[in-house]
Amino acid sequence: MSVQVEPVRTHGQRRDFVAFPFRLYRGCPQWVPPLWADALLPLRKDKHPFYEHSDADFFLARRDGEVVGRIAVLENTRFNAYHGTRQAAFYFFDFVDDPAVSAALVEAAVAWARRRGLTALVGPKGFAAFDGYGVLVEGFEHRQMMTMMNYNYPYYARHLEALGFVKEVDFFSYPVDVATFRVPERFWRVAEKVRRRYDLRVVTLRSRKDVRYWAPKVGQAYNETFIHNWEYYPLTEREIAFLAQNLQMVVRPELMKLIVHGAEARVVGFLLGFPDVSEALQRARGRLWPWNLVRLWRALYRTDTISLNGAGVHPRFQGRGGNVLLYTEMERTIRTSGQFRRAELTQVAETATQMQQDLARLGVRPYKRHRVYRLTWNA
Repeated sequence: MSVQVEPVRTHGQRRDFVAFPFRLYRGCPQWVPPLWADALLPLRKDKHPFYEHSDADFFLARRDGEVVGRIAVLENTRFNAYHGTRQAAFYFFDFVDDPAVSAALVEAAVAWARRRGLTALVGPKGFAAFDGYGVLVEGFEHRQMMTMMNYNYPYYARHLEALGFVKEVDFFSYPVDVATFRVPERFWRVAEKVRRRYDLRVVTLRSRKDVRYWAPKVGQAYNETFIHNWEYYPLTEREIAFLAQNLQMVVRPELMKLIVHGAEARVVGFLLGFPDVSEALQRARGRLWPWNLVRLWRALYRTDTISLNGAGVHPRFQGRGGNVLLYTEMERTIRTSGQFRRAELTQVAETATQMQQDLARLGVRPYKRHRVYRLTWNA
């Protein structure tokens, strides 16, 4: 049977779009399902702040009426303006192991991008800063870290490469064994000197009220810190507020560390820790019934794993020891909690050379690799 690709327009098609990976990954112990409400948000152009400056469309592939694949294609105008590019991004790319399906979906995405005068298709790359990047190419035996990264079957990369996609950038995730990990003593000495020399101090958040208060300041720091990163574009105030609100469910305030400078307490660095509630999300199966909310809340205080996803230092303090201050606070955070046996530094881009070098010096080795791919064509 031939493959038909259709744009997602109706409520039923939106539900089919969200439901497909639940069927595709049924029985896969490494896959962590999103909550239905969260998964539907990117398809709501009246709700998601991405659409205040950019656009996206969604496509389903069917064979004999049955959904066999899906893809989202995005034009992020703020990203393109900042980097001087004309590229589209693709995300939510899932499909059965059939080249005809993946080819049909990519063809639809390329046609969409061409109509807009764009000359490349890059991804997976999503709608917000905590959407996972890339196709998993190493570490398939490990469970994904909540929904902060993507999980996929090994055949995904093979399909993309057969269609002409080439590597754009890799993201690495690093496991940390709390029992054996130690930040070298010299790092602690350097961190103390940095505090005094540059008038820096570490702020630990204490309540969700603190999270709401500091979120805009952290967003401003993000917009000043990641300016040279591959994935960066300046977030709007609405996008920052949207991220802060969506992360409320998995936030433990005391695991959020900020580096502030001077009397005005300007945020110049941050380390964001999130308890790994993957198991609770798997048991919830996408539904926020009351008992699933209880499971998620319990998991915040019972899980033995923490994700460190969101670490940055203002360029002014990079190379001056600001990064060392982050690493010492990372260890202090993990140990003083008494809860965690392992940590994961989630999705560090290979282009973040300072952090990659520091992690190598600390003896931390990656165990998952996600690859972002690029397909280009003539205008």
